[in-house]
Amino acid sequence: MEIRFVGSGDAFGTGGRFQTCIRLRADGYTVLVDCGATSLTALKSQDLDPGEVDAVVLSHLHGDHFGGLPFLILDGQFTRRVEPLTVFGPAGTADRLRAAMEALFPGSAAAPRRFAVHVHELDGAGAPRSTGPLTAAAWEVDHASGAPALAVRVALGGTVFGYSGDTAWTPALREAAAGTDVFACESYTHDRPVRYHLDYTTVHEHAADLATGELVLTHMGPTMLAHAAEVPYRTAYDGLVLHR
Repeated sequence: MEIRFVGSGDAFGTGGRFQTCIRLRADGYTVLVDCGATSLTALKSQDLDPGEVDAVVLSHLHGDHFGGLPFLILDGQFTRRVEPLTVFGPAGTADRLRAAMEALFPGSAAAPRRFAVHVHELDGAGAPRSTGPLTAAAWEVDHASGAPALAVRVALGGTVFGYSGDTAWTPALREAAAGTDVFACESYTHDRPVRYHLDYTTVHEHAADLATGELVLTHMGPTMLAHAAEVPYRTAYDGLVLHR
């Protein structure tokens, strides 16, 4: 599997980084884990074809993790995409997607397209859902977003990737990370707790609980970016590519 952090930033573009968008590709199949509002621009800036995206797995429905999905769908419409797009997300994803499309581009939710968009909602209790070669599972975490927030795990091409999403520390992260080859974990601040988010001090304290092949820190804000070179874990940046 190729794992590319197309966007590794926080909600506010700290450090000039794009919002969360992690591209997984194996055996000719492409998945985005989250699709923040800047994702379409991020993909094109890295010469990646949005039309290759077969599925999107959403951790939660905040704009910096979900807001690029209407743009991805409309880009497919205007480039005459014909292959279906599958979306996995928390309960409420289908309604939120419809509302977002109507808010951004009135009439777009019901516009005819040459391709289908299939939305499947994950239960947040670890039950796997599959489409083609992709299997996704999710666990509910501690982050207020108007719908359940999830840590997600994606299996594709014999490799397992996990992502914390945005969350305070919760034992659910142990389940999401268990058996992953790579687990990307939010590290929003360095040592100052922020409600519903993880700081580096807390991540470091619990790192041994995350049974993964490699822990990668992402979604870093100003204080964490200032200390990123000091930590003993890989830190994500836009364009980072891992092969597993």
